Amino acid sequence: MMQFTIRQQDRQTKGRLGQLRTARAVIDTPAFMPVGSLGPVKGLEPEDLHDLGFRLMLNNAYHLYLRPGHKVVAELGGLHAFTGWPGAILTDSGGFQIFSLAKLCKITDEGVTFQSHIDGSTHFITPETAIEIEEALGADIIMAFDQCVALPASRAAILEGVQRTTAWAKRCQASRRRNDQALFGIVQGGLEADLRRISAQELVALDFEGYAIGGLSVGESKADMYAMLDVTAPELPEAKPRYLMGVGLPEDLIEGVARGVDLFDCVVPSRHGRTGWLFTSFGRVSIKQAQYKQDERPIDPDCGCSVCKRYSRAYLHHLFNVKEMLGARLNTIHNLWYFADLMQRVRSSIERGTFLTMREEFYRARAEAERVGGATAVAAQEPRAGLD
Repeated sequence: MMQFTIRQQDRQTKGRLGQLRTARAVIDTPAFMPVGSLGPVKGLEPEDLHDLGFRLMLNNAYHLYLRPGHKVVAELGGLHAFTGWPGAILTDSGGFQIFSLAKLCKITDEGVTFQSHIDGSTHFITPETAIEIEEALGADIIMAFDQCVALPASRAAILEGVQRTTAWAKRCQASRRRNDQALFGIVQGGLEADLRRISAQELVALDFEGYAIGGLSVGESKADMYAMLDVTAPELPEAKPRYLMGVGLPEDLIEGVARGVDLFDCVVPSRHGRTGWLFTSFGRVSIKQAQYKQDERPIDPDCGCSVCKRYSRAYLHHLFNVKEMLGARLNTIHNLWYFADLMQRVRSSIERGTFLTMREEFYRARAEAERVGGATAVAAQEPRAGLD
């Protein structure tokens, strides 16, 4: 089973240094999880992720339920055997994807009827079904089935989502058959501070192995997202891991850590890599721009990844323009290295007691890059995506 230990608390913020242990991996936290909705992070092998320093990744139960099917995965030995990934796996229950991707979604207290976004076939998922799917997939950490309410929404609709999420969480616990998986509850509540507190308190009373903060990164402003973290995180147990779902822009990782979050996931590094956006120590670079056609420099002179050590901006620009699959792969490797390195620097700064200084330096470097026009920062919260 999973074990979580807090090793050090930052004195100036809510940030904390921890260690998450599963049967397959030891994960130093705060940590970022790469997303492989259908199994792999697109274009990468398990060895790539391991070499980049990742020991925990996310797979998505909704997508794997539809293709190839959770029973197929179970017959082939579970996700670890199926994908060849030796580290730990967390599966999202699919609640967010059902509400964001599925067609003709009908929600009742019993469960959700929806049409597949792939072929229009009709499916019915209950909390019990969701747990059955996740147990068949065999992840180390699984998520309770929740109702994610799209924003903006009325207070009444958000309250109904909170009440249903709590009721479904109880049913998820009651339907468990495996004792080798950690089950996390998911806090909902939209942008209503009091409902966030109520949701957190009700789930904490159910004593889950960990807690996720859901229903954010759905198009709200950064200020609103941070405000909801400010009211939610303090309601969650100090001794258990806190996971902010679907949030992964660099500044959001730093702000999440400052508010006591331990785990993050997002499609941003891989999706941005495929669309030509590269993360650097000075902001984002769009490698598809013509200015890089004859640029002999690496993406980021301060980057230690294998891509920056070997390839020029000109070559990556060329690969992108000719739609060579190697370009997407190299861009993804660079972006994931950036995220792994960022989290390592965050952990080191907490250990040294210099997290606030590191945070200030991050924003100072970005501001300077924007001033001289060397890179582009992300000004608004990007909506959470349903598929990597």
